[in-house]
Amino acid sequence: MSSMKRLLAAFASFAVMSSAAVEARDFRLGLITPPPHIWTKAANEFGQDLNEQSGGEHSVTVFPARQLGNEAQMVQQLQTGALDMAFLTIAEVSNRVPDFGALYAPYLVDNIDQAAELLRSEEANKLLDQLPANVGLVGVGYAMAGMRQVLSRDEVSGPVDLEGKKLRITPFEPIRDFYNAIGAAPTPLPLPAVYDALANGQVDAIDMDFDSILVLKFYERADHLLISNHMMFPMVGVVSGKVWRDLGNEDRQLIQETMKAHLNAVMDKFVAQEKDQEQQLRELDITVKKANRSEFADAISAWEDIWAEKAPSLGILRNVAEDIKAQ
Repeated sequence: MSSMKRLLAAFASFAVMSSAAVEARDFRLGLITPPPHIWTKAANEFGQDLNEQSGGEHSVTVFPARQLGNEAQMVQQLQTGALDMAFLTIAEVSNRVPDFGALYAPYLVDNIDQAAELLRSEEANKLLDQLPANVGLVGVGYAMAGMRQVLSRDEVSGPVDLEGKKLRITPFEPIRDFYNAIGAAPTPLPLPAVYDALANGQVDAIDMDFDSILVLKFYERADHLLISNHMMFPMVGVVSGKVWRDLGNEDRQLIQETMKAHLNAVMDKFVAQEKDQEQQLRELDITVKKANRSEFADAISAWEDIWAEKAPSLGILRNVAEDIKAQ
């Protein structure tokens, strides 16, 4: 081989290596849940899996517990490309695209099995098509936390006992409107602040799932549990639209498939553990009572008066949910 050919070959080899180096990414993924939470563990497992599946080309650095700010701030970072990925509650998404509020309709589903099936439905996934144009995000798929219950410092047997009570909520309109309809005083607080807020009386009760009540030991500061299953609590895995545009088709497919697998695993885990966690809570030194849909009828009607127009997909999802219940 002539010296010129060897030189050209060397340049070609260098160009290939440089191209691979440019494509390799350390993605930043933000979320609000603390390290012990299932969502955070799934984010770390997704990062490990993506690193392996990409042959070490890509890695993911996870920033849990609001290290990058609250969800509204993380969405802004995603829109500018400063943040690559996030696991977001549908709460924050619904603040920007109200149609997603339909997923929080009170008693849309009866239990966590139905919640998982609804989130996997074609109709629920069509909502994700609204994200690129309206928020600048690419929705990969859903996960969730457990069904919502009420944990209170004082005895609570139903919605009447919540009237006037300061009740911690995730800061978004659908859940705020539900508790306003009950007559409670919904009080937005970040998850890491909830334990101390219960301890010092800043809030009287919290809207929470079994998993967080147990893992974060909220039962130590509030010993009255009302099992209501009044609402599902979806999460969505997203990628920055700006970042997505710069990815090749193979990387897009790899990220989609890998992230969606871990989102599905989160749903499976919550479904599998819900009954066991209810039993664990019943075995603690706390008072446990149950409520049903009929006790919340007035609140449900008031909520739907507000959201039927805001969330046009509500009727479609109600129909899907009714079909699931009938199976």
